[in-house]
Amino acid sequence: MNTVSLVSSCLLAAMTLSAAAPKKVLVVTATKGFRHSSIATAENVIATLGETTGDFTVVDYVRGGADGKDDNEVREKLSMANLAKVDAVIFANTTGDLAIPDREGFIRWVEQGHALIGMHSCSDTFHGFPAFYGMLGGLFLTHGAQVTVDMANQDPAHPANQHLGDTWSMYDEIYEFKEFHRDRVHGLLTLDKHPQNHLPGDYPVAWCKDLKGGGRMFYTSLGHREDVWTSAAYQKHILGGIRWGLGLAKGSGAVTDTANALSAAEKKAGFKLLFDGTSMKGWKYRRDDGMKSWSVQNGMLCNVLKVDREGNFTEHGTDLLTEEKFKDFVIRYEYQVAPKSNSGLYLRGRHEIQILDDAKTGKSSNGGNGAIYNLQPTSLFVSRKAGQWQTAEAKIVGQKITLTLNGVKVHDGVLSPKGTGGQIDDQVDQPGPILLQGDHGAVAFRNIRIHKLD
Repeated sequence: MNTVSLVSSCLLAAMTLSAAAPKKVLVVTATKGFRHSSIATAENVIATLGETTGDFTVVDYVRGGADGKDDNEVREKLSMANLAKVDAVIFANTTGDLAIPDREGFIRWVEQGHALIGMHSCSDTFHGFPAFYGMLGGLFLTHGAQVTVDMANQDPAHPANQHLGDTWSMYDEIYEFKEFHRDRVHGLLTLDKHPQNHLPGDYPVAWCKDLKGGGRMFYTSLGHREDVWTSAAYQKHILGGIRWGLGLAKGSGAVTDTANALSAAEKKAGFKLLFDGTSMKGWKYRRDDGMKSWSVQNGMLCNVLKVDREGNFTEHGTDLLTEEKFKDFVIRYEYQVAPKSNSGLYLRGRHEIQILDDAKTGKSSNGGNGAIYNLQPTSLFVSRKAGQWQTAEAKIVGQKITLTLNGVKVHDGVLSPKGTGGQIDDQVDQPGPILLQGDHGAVAFRNIRIHKLD
């Protein structure tokens, strides 16, 4: 072998060795507040994942002593000098205000090309340090009883999610957050309804984001119990997040676009969006003095009202209607009705297509889901359970209404000669707004689009 070939071989070997060298990680499990029994399991799982994959090495643990509260250990091991030796810190089930000696320096260190990776109660850490929970993306607010939830996979291509399907079912302690801003994070896992009472809304579970200066942040709120940490799906989830945070796996950390969008076919057919998914532009309340019960949450238009312990609604919201008026048209929309809830979508503000939690009844009625209220029940019973998304396409020409609900035509040219109740006025032959009923119960809409026929 000549000298050039020898040098090239040595360089190639060195590059290969360098590329394969494991990243260095510091695992923090100190707790100034509640201490999870699963912490020992968490430490074991994280270290084992690193050893098994060869991607990273846990160089040390910041445990805060036997009780998690030793400030001296935290100060020593999370000093800037110590941080300079590692690529990432993993906050596994930490709580309270930890004694990081240079908190602002720590934030800069993460932002400038390193990674912060957090599990479960990491978001219950540093309640008095906005720079930390601002970087993390949210701050623990509360949780209810542990429950099984079906989480939507917002990014199936992300390393933390690519082993999951469209939804992931998990029994765990599900957090609610404050100081969370959907428009500042890249969504990974989320719920479109409250984990306990199932009222519609945005309830994030896991997310990540690119930080200024090249740093990365990955957080999952799952991980309360030992059996969660030892489950294969959860281990793949956090391993993907760790690998992404360390720059070892490709995936997006850009802010997720929550805007509703038309399909190419709908654009060609002349449809337009009535709800853009990010604002209430083009909508107004029916009464100025009514409760402002509607909000935009993660691409949904949500009407949320308080319920009592039995799930009965204890307040009334306000109807919402479009500023624009329409006469003959086709409207497509998706909706999710809450348990025990009642709502409706009014064509021209006068003909109500009923929305109702009636899946348990198994039968159609004049007041049932999909009925032309007070006039005609659906020809077939096709209601879905409360909390599930339902699809509808309604067509009105003159006074005749056709409705396809959940892929089944349930009304075909039904004559509706007068208002069905609760209408804005009785001028049924005149253009009118699309009205969303908000005074009876909680409901969410998305992907509302319309095609004028006149």
